[in-house]
Amino acid sequence: MSSNIVLTVDVREGTGKGAARAARREDLVPGVIYGGELGPVSINLRGNEIRKALLSGNFLSHILELNHDGKNQKVIARDIQFHPVSDMAMHVDMYRVEANTKIRVNVAVRFENEETCPALKRGGVLNIVRHDLELLCPASAIPEYIAVDLTGLEIGDSIHMSAVTLPAGVKPTITRDFTIATLQGSRAVLTELDETEGEDAAEVEEEGGEE
Repeated sequence: MSSNIVLTVDVREGTGKGAARAARREDLVPGVIYGGELGPVSINLRGNEIRKALLSGNFLSHILELNHDGKNQKVIARDIQFHPVSDMAMHVDMYRVEANTKIRVNVAVRFENEETCPALKRGGVLNIVRHDLELLCPASAIPEYIAVDLTGLEIGDSIHMSAVTLPAGVKPTITRDFTIATLQGSRAVLTELDETEGEDAAEVEEEGGEE
């Protein structure tokens, strides 16, 4: 899942807090690249490019490209630290990825066919337990989202991980069959269901008493 985000980087010669503060005064965001066969490299990124990338919503879940002197390196952002008051990016950790690299990434859940879901048509509510899933994926095949089909689901039904189809080579990092969402009824809907069940039971009792 590539984001088409390309960030310009420079190798940072100095290390430590002093060099990091000097970089921030120049509207640069200090960071480090690690992973793969190469060792860690301290870098500076352009502050305006980081702010734009963060606004895209793809910064932490998509493959990024770092450009240094015309050479590109694919990475994924592993961590970003923000200033506690200004919320400005203070430091970024980047992990190198290759086509055969497997990485952990959070992928958004998209619920489909809500308009035809019996539970929702009856006034029920979709209670989302997990808005995204932590998955182990090949770096070259990170899904854009995971689709969850609501077709045929009734009030009281639950959607578990085992009911979700994942792309080839992708698997959840949690092995247990956890809940993704439930279909719940509002008080009015539940009252209506109770009344309907009560009427059905009464009709059965009357039919059973006739001879």
